[in-house]
Amino acid sequence: MKRLVPVAVSAIAVVASVLVPQSVQAAKHDDFVIVGHRGASGYRPEHTLASYELAARMGADYIEPDLVTTKDHVLITRHEPEIGGTTDVANHPEFNGRKKTKILDGVAVTGWFTEDFTLAELKTLRAKERIPATRQHNTVFDGHYQIPTFQEVIDLSKRLSKELGRPIGIYPETKHPTYFRQQGLPLEPELIKTLNRNGLNRPDAKVFVQSFEVSNLKALDKQLRVPLVQLTSSAGAPYDFVVSGDKRTYADIVSAKGLREVATYADGVGPSKDQIIPLDAAGKLGKPTSLVADAHKAGLVVHPYTFRVENTFLPADFDSSVNPNDSGNLFGEIAAYRKAGIDGLFTDNTDIAVAEEKEAR
Repeated sequence: MKRLVPVAVSAIAVVASVLVPQSVQAAKHDDFVIVGHRGASGYRPEHTLASYELAARMGADYIEPDLVTTKDHVLITRHEPEIGGTTDVANHPEFNGRKKTKILDGVAVTGWFTEDFTLAELKTLRAKERIPATRQHNTVFDGHYQIPTFQEVIDLSKRLSKELGRPIGIYPETKHPTYFRQQGLPLEPELIKTLNRNGLNRPDAKVFVQSFEVSNLKALDKQLRVPLVQLTSSAGAPYDFVVSGDKRTYADIVSAKGLREVATYADGVGPSKDQIIPLDAAGKLGKPTSLVADAHKAGLVVHPYTFRVENTFLPADFDSSVNPNDSGNLFGEIAAYRKAGIDGLFTDNTDIAVAEEKEAR
C-alpha cells in the first residue's frame, strides 16, 4: 500500500500536483485535486481525446479514463462495455448482428458490447453525447471523435504535460472487472502492462487507479506502486462481493470499521457525494456524515464524485431555475463539500472547479 496522509482542512488537499514520497509531501500538501471526470464531459462527448484535452487545458490535475476492453484485448476508454448510447454503432448496418442481450453485473443489458469488436472495428465508430437532452450543446460534436485507447490517453497526457508546463495525471478506473474476467478478458493484466510500458508504475508517477470492486484492488496492491482508490456508491454492493456471497454493502465499506480495512490495500476512497452530505426530504444538502473524518483518521484521502453544473445534478439549494437543464450554482456546491473537508473531486466542469479553488485560496 502506498500511503498518502490526508489533512482534514477544507481548503487543503494532500495529494500534491506530482505524487512524491511522504517526506516531500509535507511541503506540497496545499493542492486540491481536480479530476476531469471522463474529461471535460460537460463540454464535449465523454471519453474522447477532445474531452480529455479540454479538461487538461481548463486546469484539471488528472484526467479520468474508464477502462473496458476490445475482443483483441486492447484497453479502450468507455463508461460501459455497452456502447449503443455513446457511439454511432447503431448506424453501422455491418454491425447489426452484434447487438445482444448480456447480463452485466446481474442486470440484463441489450446493445453492442466492446468485447465483441476488435480495435480496428471500434475505430470505425464515432462518439456521441450520452445525455443529449441535458447537454444538447455537446451534440454538435457528435460524429467527430473516435474511441481512444488507454495508450492514446497516456500519450495525450504526456504531450499536454510538456505543452502546458505542468504534469497532467491519469486516474483510470477498471470498469466491471468481474464481468470482464468472466468474459476471459481481465482488465488488470493489461492495465499493469500498460503502466509498466510507460514507466508509470512507480510511487512518484501522477497516477491513481480506482475501482468499485474490492478484490481486484487488493490484487493490484501487490503489483502496482501507484495509489489505489476504493470507489463506493450510496446504494448496493461491490459486484465481486455479490458473486462471492459476501453480504457487505458499500454502506459497510464507508463505515469507520470498513474504511480502516480499505486502508490496508488502498490509499483513498471515492464516495458518491451524498455519502458525505446526504440530501434531505426537500433535496437540499443535509448534515454531513462522519465519512470524511473517518477516512482521514484511517489515513485515506477523499475524492467524491460527480460535480456537475446542471440543476438536475445539483442539490436543490443550488438550483438556478425549475429547468433541470439550466446551469446552477456549482460554485456553491463545491464550496460546501470543501468545507466538509474533501481532498479533491471529480467534475464534468473543470473550469468551474478550478475557478472555485482559486477563490478559496
